[in-house]
Amino acid sequence: MATKNLLQAIGEGLAEEMRVDDSVMVLGEDVGRAGGVFRVTQGLAEEFGAQRAMDTPLAESLIVGAAIGLSVNGMRPVAEIQFADFITPAFDQIVNEAARFYYRSNGAWECPITIRAPYGAVPGGALYHSQSVEAWFCNTPGLKVAAPTFPADAKGMLKNAIRDPNPVLFLEHKRTYRLIKEDVPEEDYSVPLGKARVHREGNDITVVSYGLMLYTALQVAEKLSEEHGIEVEVVEPRTLYPLDKETILESAKKTGKFLVVSEANLTGSVSGEIAAIVAREAFEWLDGPVMRLGAPDVPAAAFAKPMMDLFVPSQEKIEAAMLELARY
Repeated sequence: MATKNLLQAIGEGLAEEMRVDDSVMVLGEDVGRAGGVFRVTQGLAEEFGAQRAMDTPLAESLIVGAAIGLSVNGMRPVAEIQFADFITPAFDQIVNEAARFYYRSNGAWECPITIRAPYGAVPGGALYHSQSVEAWFCNTPGLKVAAPTFPADAKGMLKNAIRDPNPVLFLEHKRTYRLIKEDVPEEDYSVPLGKARVHREGNDITVVSYGLMLYTALQVAEKLSEEHGIEVEVVEPRTLYPLDKETILESAKKTGKFLVVSEANLTGSVSGEIAAIVAREAFEWLDGPVMRLGAPDVPAAAFAKPMMDLFVPSQEKIEAAMLELARY
């Protein structure tokens, strides 16, 4: 074991897969010599050369389109979108091409690509560096959407994403890159896609969250335990599509009270899908309304920090929502 932050764990996972499989490569804006804007790919060009840590033009449709072409010619490319906000030029390539290759070819063609994209609000990020884009992709059969929060999970899930025979969108919350640290196994291991993780067990309420909000929710859960004796069960989906409904429903039925927290806009969000599943399939076990907490329906987080702080659910807002539900 060695203590790593999220950024280091992801970079380590990339390097390990590239060492054991010559078909694995990375491509994207500044991923080569510069090591990526967040330095996730630092050192890969020096170790593997420019052909396997490949800088590309500033054209997301080209990055994903080239990755698709590489994948059907024997490669396992990892395409980096510098910020998730920039992913829209590649939307057609991801949704209409990569996600449908296997289906439209009746299983004859696979498309083993991984698309990494840093998402989430960050101070000073404003309109084009702070968006949560997961809902755009979570109704696309043929595409998996992973969003791990903790380093060991991220490394293991990235390995599985690269090995997956079909496309995986791998979301990384940029504010957690250096914030979250934990021991990460040094030996080879993988973490399955499509399996949720119960971070904290409790009997009073269930909170489902991911990204930075998961980290905040865990802090609030500890506070409520110490100050109010309320025991919150905290569940992280880890994979947003397909969802691990079994683990989520098991927790909802156990506690009878359910809250989903994310920093995405509420309308049309992943949290709405999770809430709908629980409302339909755990209704008879519930002792209160299914609650959601998220960002207001405005286009993006503002540049000014006070406005951004209003956009992202705060620790105080999460605590208030947990207390409201616990006392219902």
